[in-house]
Amino acid sequence: MFTIGDFARYGRVSPRMLRHYDAIGLLRPDRTDPATGYRFYGAAQLARLNRIIALKDLGFTLQQVGAVLDEQVGPEELRGMLRLRRAELAEAVAAATARLAQVEARLRSIESEGHMPADDVVIKTVPAVRVAELTGTAASYEPQDIGPVIGPLYENLFPLLEGADIRPTGPGIARYEDAPQDSPEGEGGSSGGGGGAIVVHAGVTVSAPVGPVGDTGVEVVELPPFEAATIVHRGAMDDVLPTAQTLAHWLDAHGYRSTGYAREVTLECPPDRDQWVTELQEPVAKV
Repeated sequence: MFTIGDFARYGRVSPRMLRHYDAIGLLRPDRTDPATGYRFYGAAQLARLNRIIALKDLGFTLQQVGAVLDEQVGPEELRGMLRLRRAELAEAVAAATARLAQVEARLRSIESEGHMPADDVVIKTVPAVRVAELTGTAASYEPQDIGPVIGPLYENLFPLLEGADIRPTGPGIARYEDAPQDSPEGEGGSSGGGGGAIVVHAGVTVSAPVGPVGDTGVEVVELPPFEAATIVHRGAMDDVLPTAQTLAHWLDAHGYRSTGYAREVTLECPPDRDQWVTELQEPVAKV
């Protein structure tokens, strides 16, 4: 027999936790001294303690843990609970991984301040171009909101074009604009937004007639020419922040203001995302 302190040590838990499990009937001591009230546990009870901790670490409530251990939950229901919890944990890991990637991107942006060459910025007139595009809405312009929207749009776009016998004739072009409910000027305006919803256009250059492509949801549109400040970004778009901020510093230093969201023109798109080459084309006007 073990004292509560020894049992807690072997089980890698606190005596206070064991007292709580006793109070709610989840893990009773093997024996309680009637005179002193001291609790004593047997080695065999470590097995139940291990299961309690394992199930609790999976996210089950203590009430659910008790039901599982007391066989109030059948095998099928338990498997369903475990599958659901596995999915929840996987989603949490994916979200944490995405947040970590954004933190690292922000850190790289901070570390590159004053070190990225700004002489790669070019002012030019971007000619009119015809694109076939699918459109979706993101909750904000933050990368964690844009990525899950634009990725599936592009995944769906090319098979739909192939089915309609439309072949791309040039690079992919992603463009953005404030959703209609956002104000066109001020803090929610088109020159950076106020954190509101964003309309995402995932497109590719084509020579097809302007208009809807059947009932696919794809629309062929003619984008007009515009004056743009351009810079080339090399690497995954998750790491675009330093390049975009270099462009912002250049605009501020040279007397230009942004008049909208930058287009992203894919110049090279190999399987390795770190080898991507993308031109940012930000519409501008002289101050």
